[in-house]
Amino acid sequence: MATEPLKNSGDFEQGAVPQTSRRGFWSMLVVMLGFTFFSASMFIGGDLGAGMTFTGLLWAILAGNLILGAYTGTLAFMAARTGNSVHILSRYAFGERGSYLPSALLAFTQIGWFGVGIAMFALPVQKWLESRGMIQPDNTGALWAIVLVTGILMTSTAYFGIRSLTVLSFIAVPAIIILGCWSSGIVLFGKSGIGLSGLLAVQPKPDAAIGATLAIAMSIGSFISGGTCTPDFVRFSKGPKVAVWTTIIAFFLGNSLMFLFGAIGTMGCGMPDISNVLESQGLLVFAILALGLNIWTTNDNAIYTSGLGLSNITGVPKRFTVLFNGLLGTVLAIWLNNHFVGYLKFLNRLIPPVGAILITDFFVRHAGKYTEAKDAKFVDVNWPAVVAWAIGCGVAFIPAGIEALNGMAAAAAVYIFLSIAVQYFKDHPYDGQK
Repeated sequence: MATEPLKNSGDFEQGAVPQTSRRGFWSMLVVMLGFTFFSASMFIGGDLGAGMTFTGLLWAILAGNLILGAYTGTLAFMAARTGNSVHILSRYAFGERGSYLPSALLAFTQIGWFGVGIAMFALPVQKWLESRGMIQPDNTGALWAIVLVTGILMTSTAYFGIRSLTVLSFIAVPAIIILGCWSSGIVLFGKSGIGLSGLLAVQPKPDAAIGATLAIAMSIGSFISGGTCTPDFVRFSKGPKVAVWTTIIAFFLGNSLMFLFGAIGTMGCGMPDISNVLESQGLLVFAILALGLNIWTTNDNAIYTSGLGLSNITGVPKRFTVLFNGLLGTVLAIWLNNHFVGYLKFLNRLIPPVGAILITDFFVRHAGKYTEAKDAKFVDVNWPAVVAWAIGCGVAFIPAGIEALNGMAAAAAVYIFLSIAVQYFKDHPYDGQK
């Protein structure tokens, strides 16, 4: 069916980003690096560091980020070629109303991670303030004050759009790299540092050992759901080359650094988070700075893409949906942290099949070309995509191999098969006669 004319605000949530608003290499690189600087990746790096040798860890990170880079780089190419967010791309594959499914999944998941991120900052800050007698123990009012201020600040950068995300990333990315390298350097080469030889000599405990397949799966799973949102940012790239390279570099450099900081912290002093390591080294101010910037650069991207998703469903401009989502994530932050992390991991298995279907639709069904969104005639719901997504999700829950990749492969294969079958029956309608 034909759609109504699309209306855009400055963030082009309802259509393609025009060439006049596209950005160059460095601007996009810092945004994508900020996106991949994710605190939870350090904890996964810490788990890998506790369960593998350092050499095995490096191979697992390399393999995982190679797959992540290929996946997100492909989505980046699509976004730069079309100028569309993941939510507009979903209209081509899933249909006008069918796109509400991936938009809701992504928006709901990113709101959840936004709230968890706020709690990941507020709770340690509360403990630090209590340990220094600045607030009374278990002061609920003080905790909520930290939560509210944090939520407002992190929502504000997403509210002002890609320009604000870029400014924050230009500040935060170098700071996180410097602080992380400083902390890891002290762990390795400080007075009681273990040194490179000590790092290479660390052996996992037999009951904590992690095999290569599981390590790669953990490396991929750390960011494959977030990586599905890559088009929301790199659609502002001047061209596919800028989009693809900045995305690949961000995942190889940014994601790898997070893993390495976490692994070195765990191997050297039993703490995967650089903020905790810095605090143990007597660098409290820098610890708070590292923790805040690390979470902020991911959280503003999360609430930005959730705003785009809700805008696709409701038609409300992104600046208003960002405010709503930011308020919701902030108010629910402590509850989300206490009850929702496991559920978010459950939701993360539902998202990679979406990306596989988008890629298959663009490159296989449409041969790498889409009609501009403002001129496109979208179906209401493209049921082959919905069915393929459901089957892909089911396969992703089978505990064998790399589950996310299994789900993606199944979704892509089923989508191709169903699309061919539907087209065949359209071309050869059954008339009831022999």
